[in-house]
Amino acid sequence: MIKYSFKSLFYIALIAFLPTFISAQPSVESGKALFTANCAQCHAKSMKKDATGPALAGVEERWADYPQEDLYNWIKNSQKMIFAVKHPRAIELWNQYNNVIMNAAEHLTDENIESILLYVDAQANAVPTTKDPSGDDAGAGGGGKVPSWLYWILFLALGVLSLILARVISSLNQIAAKKEGIDYERKTLLQTLTGKGVVSFVLFAAVLFGGYTTVNNAVNLGRQEGYAPEQPIKFSHKTHAGIQQIDCQYCHDGARRSKHSVIPAANTCMNCHSAINVGSEYGTGEITKIFASVGWDPSNNKYIEGYEDLSRDEIKDIYTKWIGDNYKKENDISADDKLTDAGVEEVDRQWNHLVESLTNDQKSKIYGPIEWVRIHNLPDHVYFNHAQHVTIGEVECQQCHGAVEEMDLVAQHSPLSMGWCINCHRQTEVKFADNEYYESYAKYHEELASGSKKAVTVEDIGGLECQKCHY
Repeated sequence: MIKYSFKSLFYIALIAFLPTFISAQPSVESGKALFTANCAQCHAKSMKKDATGPALAGVEERWADYPQEDLYNWIKNSQKMIFAVKHPRAIELWNQYNNVIMNAAEHLTDENIESILLYVDAQANAVPTTKDPSGDDAGAGGGGKVPSWLYWILFLALGVLSLILARVISSLNQIAAKKEGIDYERKTLLQTLTGKGVVSFVLFAAVLFGGYTTVNNAVNLGRQEGYAPEQPIKFSHKTHAGIQQIDCQYCHDGARRSKHSVIPAANTCMNCHSAINVGSEYGTGEITKIFASVGWDPSNNKYIEGYEDLSRDEIKDIYTKWIGDNYKKENDISADDKLTDAGVEEVDRQWNHLVESLTNDQKSKIYGPIEWVRIHNLPDHVYFNHAQHVTIGEVECQQCHGAVEEMDLVAQHSPLSMGWCINCHRQTEVKFADNEYYESYAKYHEELASGSKKAVTVEDIGGLECQKCHY
């Protein structure tokens, strides 16, 4: 008599199809995820611009004179290639980019790196990396991500196959028992599905899936790379930090002296916008929101006395007059002439947009702080001090936040994960020269002077101690 149970059959079928589930063929989609997790903090996503790290377009061509494994080893551990192997191309890049350290990524496999390079090539050549609307897989580089629904179909097929085999085995056992003169009661389909083996497997799978989902969501808490919410005011960092070259710390002055970088108060905006009252991109539409939040009358260039006590209609009269006057200037309408229907409509649109942007369910008054939408947020159990990194470590803002001076709408650039921080601490060299904060590290100063130590990293001075970030 055949002794295989339903559970045994299911396990056999699962093992038979396991390679299908765990296949890890290089693909553009997996390369995108790997690039985001390991490379995006330093390299521009377009692959054509220099950021903290160089533009990656054509990286394989630039390494064409050397074996492919040299490029892969460089990506995994550039410092090893420079100081241990003394690879000529590695040393050339090290000198070319002013000794900027690239984080080690020895956890990446060759297949991972191949996927990253496929994604780099796809981005550089503007090749679509996702499926088109028709549903056809248009992954570049010959490798597309296997649709998730295919896994569910395969899993369902396994279940159906297991049931069929269970029924066949049950029939064979019944025939064998009948030949031997043994009474054998064949199980019904319901009895098979509610049997101990099936129930145990379902419970096991539920616990496994639930645990995986919980841990995965917990690990991804706060990791919102690419998150770029609409803000109440269309503030362009590209205009201010890029074109106008305003230093980051002028507005975020807390970054150099406190734990938080701080969101600037509207009074900081008014240092410039008391004189600059028409924007280059949106005219008066967005700047007027700042005026309304602090009670500045742009028509008379002064703060409004008792502004917080004015009714909404009184506030409306002040700012719709300002918006209307500017509309007349922009459209060559005499100041004494009435607004056209289009002008009235535009004034009403800007006013309604102003009210919607500055008020919400918790804040009914136009007057008061502008409620910006937070983008970067570390878990409560993590301690991070901006001043320690900006003032003492002399870390550039772009290293964590990306090329903000190129962003119209700011997005989260780095994963802000524990592994990302640890890799940075392992690779970042401490700038000992002319830094009074590090004078107490006599041992390292002596080793650097004697040449026995080439560099001191954040790891050397306790940057990996748990209590530093989780006190």
